Amino acid sequence: MDTKDFHPITGREPLADLSEPTAALVQFYRAFNTRDLALMAENWDRDGDIVMDNPVGGIANGWDDIKRVYERLFNGHARIEVAFHDYKLKNFGALFLAIGRERGKLVRGETNFDLAFRTTRLFRFNGGRWRQIHHHGSIDEPTLLARFQLALS
Repeated sequence: MDTKDFHPITGREPLADLSEPTAALVQFYRAFNTRDLALMAENWDRDGDIVMDNPVGGIANGWDDIKRVYERLFNGHARIEVAFHDYKLKNFGALFLAIGRERGKLVRGETNFDLAFRTTRLFRFNGGRWRQIHHHGSIDEPTLLARFQLALS
């Protein structure tokens, strides 16, 4: 699989067979956008080598650290919704890589602004389905990064 798909993944799509790569992405964005920690836990692998690196939580190693980042986001005052755009999927057998952009919005009280991230997610086929093992997200624009981090504080 080496496909380019310009149909955004929002998490509102029907949740299909999780042995399909795009279904694992739909599950992730559904969990994120609905603040569903239990669903998010299903999306991530449990092996100790999983890692997430982004402007929210820095580098988080293992599910316990990653879970704390999502708890902070899901229980915080800011509401964030994103969709996956302009992405490419690459399959390497038991691994697949999703590379693209996230666009969305942050709302916190009277503060609201558009978000734009560069995003890479790596999934491993485990237990008959795809599970996330790595995420890297970044914001190119320094002013947007500062606004984003301030809104989350």
